[in-house]
Amino acid sequence: MEYRGEIWVVSGDYKVEPDPTCAAFEPVRCHTFVTESTFGLPIYRWRPQGEVFGQINAWWRSNQEKGKASLLFAYALGKAQRVLAGVDHSIGPIYTHGAVERLTGIYRDEGVSLPETTHAAVAGERDWSRGLILAPPLANGTPWMRRFGTLSTGFASGWMRIRGARRRRSLDRGFVLSDHADWPALLSTIDATGASRVWVTHGYRAPLVRWLQEKGLDAVVVETRFEGEQDEIAAEDSVGEAAE
Repeated sequence: MEYRGEIWVVSGDYKVEPDPTCAAFEPVRCHTFVTESTFGLPIYRWRPQGEVFGQINAWWRSNQEKGKASLLFAYALGKAQRVLAGVDHSIGPIYTHGAVERLTGIYRDEGVSLPETTHAAVAGERDWSRGLILAPPLANGTPWMRRFGTLSTGFASGWMRIRGARRRRSLDRGFVLSDHADWPALLSTIDATGASRVWVTHGYRAPLVRWLQEKGLDAVVVETRFEGEQDEIAAEDSVGEAAE
């Protein structure tokens, strides 16, 4: 937004790492920058996504050798499609929960190239142990999972960075893959905007604001009714780990 030479930019949720399923992030020079801070603590630092996809591929292959289906939880909009674009689909068939399948169809309609998937609910009898099954986190622990027999569960989320988050969700594996900026990306993005005034909203606001103030920026916490992606268990763990 620009008015009388003053430019304000409101970010929304963002990540800076390239993602073939969406447009690239582009910082805009401005005077005031309103930024999210979902993962606004120094402990949140993401590994390159290529390494994470390699971990998922290795887990999938290992499960095949053990005769287990690979059930990976990922948010149905955005994260699931990013996983689809990043994994090695030559390993085996990919099945989807209905919520993931519907949204993936929209991506394809918009011209996004994604590997072939099969809606698990209409797949019939299959050797599930060869497949990777993508489902939203809310499907965890539901009767829907029973059809796959013996399986291994995983979750692709930035919250998996925190010790105990995987265990408390009763998951076998956690893969640290987030569609939010980590601590270094938040700082580099704010610097790239050139903003002297920064409003911080969602997630861990106060730690980021304190850091920015110490660097001489006019930074403030902006309260909001909408907290965005949050994980209360992970939040508790991260505060404890940060204190350590």
